[in-house]
Amino acid sequence: MTVKGSESLPLIEVCVEGVDGLVAAQTAGADRVELCASLLEGGITPSFGTVRTALALATVPFHVIVRPRGGDFLYSEAEYRSMLEDVAQLRAMGVAGVVVGCLTAEGNIDEERMSALVELAGPLAVTCHRAFDMTRDPSEALEALIRCRVGRVLTSGQRDTAMEGAELLASLVRQAADRIVILGCGGLDPTNIAEIRNRTGLKEMHFAALKDMPSSMRHRNRHVGMGGTDLDREYRNTVTDAALVAETIAAARA
Repeated sequence: MTVKGSESLPLIEVCVEGVDGLVAAQTAGADRVELCASLLEGGITPSFGTVRTALALATVPFHVIVRPRGGDFLYSEAEYRSMLEDVAQLRAMGVAGVVVGCLTAEGNIDEERMSALVELAGPLAVTCHRAFDMTRDPSEALEALIRCRVGRVLTSGQRDTAMEGAELLASLVRQAADRIVILGCGGLDPTNIAEIRNRTGLKEMHFAALKDMPSSMRHRNRHVGMGGTDLDREYRNTVTDAALVAETIAAARA
C-alpha cells in the first residue's frame, strides 16, 4: 500500500463506516481511510473482524479509530484499559495507524494517557481525533499533542465546519510547522474544499461522503425499532458515496 506523493496534495483521507465504505473510498481515489463503526455517534471502534477483513481488501493505508463509546472524551479507568488493549491488538494485526483522543475534565489533553497510547502504538501512525476540538485552549492542546509525540490532529478549527473554523485552522497550520500534521475536516465537499485548502494551507484533508440508501428488506415490521425513536432507521443504510468522494477529491486538486 502506498500514499501518493506531493504532486497529489492535498492528501485525502475519507472517513468510512465498515468494509464496504473502505472499498468505496479507495475505489474513488482516497489516499487513506479512517475506519470506524457507528458514524452516527461520531465513530467508535470497529470490530476486529471488520479490521481483519479490511486488511485483506485494502489497497490504501487505513487508520482505525479507538473510541470505546460515543459521548465525551473523559474515560473511566476501565474504558482506558480497553483502549490500551485495542491499540495493542491493532498493532499486532498490522494496521497502518490508530486514531485516539483523551481529555481531562478541565478540557485539556490528557498527556499521561495520550503518551501511553502513543508508546504502545509503537511504529503505527497516531492521530488525535476531534477530541481536540473540545479542548479549552487549542494552541496549548496542539503543543501538548506534540509533547506526546502524536503525528497528526484531526480538527475543524473548533467549529462545526471548516469554513467557520478556517481562521483557526490556518493558525494551527502555522503553529504546527513541521512538528505535527494538521488534518482539516468539517463539512468539506466539492463546493468548498478548494477554498478551505487555499485559505488554510492544509496539506491533508478529511471528509465523509455519506448518503442514505433504502434497505433491500422486503419484510418490514413498522412497530419496533432497535433504538431511539426513528423507527425507519432499520430500513435505511448510511453508505459512502464513491461518486461524491471522487468529485470532492477532484475539486480539492483542481
